[in-house]
Amino acid sequence: MIKVEWLYWLVGLVFVAMAVQMAADRSNPKRWTSAAFWGLLGLTFPYGTGVANATAKNGGWTLPAEPLGAAVLALIVLAGFNFLGKGVPVTSTAEERKASATRLGSRIFVPALTIPLVAIVCASVLDGSGLFETGKATLIGLGIGCLVALGVGMLVTGERKPSVPLHSGRSMLEAMGSALLLPQLLAVLGSIFALAGVGTQVGRLVHDVLPDHSKYLAVLAYCVGMFLFTVIMGNAFAAFPVMTAAIGWPVLVQQMHGDPPAVLAVGMLAGFCGTLCTPMAANFNIVPATLLELKDQYGPIKAQIPTALPLLVCCTALMAFFAF
Repeated sequence: MIKVEWLYWLVGLVFVAMAVQMAADRSNPKRWTSAAFWGLLGLTFPYGTGVANATAKNGGWTLPAEPLGAAVLALIVLAGFNFLGKGVPVTSTAEERKASATRLGSRIFVPALTIPLVAIVCASVLDGSGLFETGKATLIGLGIGCLVALGVGMLVTGERKPSVPLHSGRSMLEAMGSALLLPQLLAVLGSIFALAGVGTQVGRLVHDVLPDHSKYLAVLAYCVGMFLFTVIMGNAFAAFPVMTAAIGWPVLVQQMHGDPPAVLAVGMLAGFCGTLCTPMAANFNIVPATLLELKDQYGPIKAQIPTALPLLVCCTALMAFFAF
């Protein structure tokens, strides 16, 4: 049976391999600290399995959590004090890439389409077959899809050296930098907020402010709250547990008998309106600007705001009309 932990270990191994490449890249003026950051991050994946086993007491090999916490602090110091640098990528010239794209045509999209196709097959056909860990078929299928897509990509492009995609991945990793980790950290922050009772306190505040049975004001508070919390936290998945625990479930569903699928789905969409408007959503707004080497780092946000605000109005109207 394939376990999801094996996928995490593979991700960690890729980070460690790239860290070794960085350490050997003399064109990177911060190669040692960059290698330390990504190597340390890669080692946390297998180490985290031992910590999770110790916490859940589910058997297997166990490890203390303190070194993992120290590693997280070290990552913050390395990223916070700008110890990450970029080397000169080992890649083809712009003319070679243009010629390759012309030769491949639409086949260039085949590897990208392979990933969701394999994930769907694993989640819909192979789930429950006993091949995958129970309840993890989709995630494991996504990892298998990436491996299959790597092979398909090398076949389509005619590349035979495994080091080439590893070098390309390392170049992209250096370009994105520590912003790559921001979505995961913000998602964890949302869970911490929910466990700390922030949603409960926000719910009490909203309950004191809102007039009784003011359905439309409650809808407005939920949608705008999802928007603003997502702008602050950068991730609608982080804002969702907080605002849903505060307004969505207790007020709109339990008190006002709103339709749960309509309330929660449209509420999530309202949160994504905030994703379009914030630099905290690094994977959507900052990383693409970095990869495309845009002159204006906030260009994507400026271009998305005229879509996000009308969409927020539409989400509020949809919830008001269809959830009750």
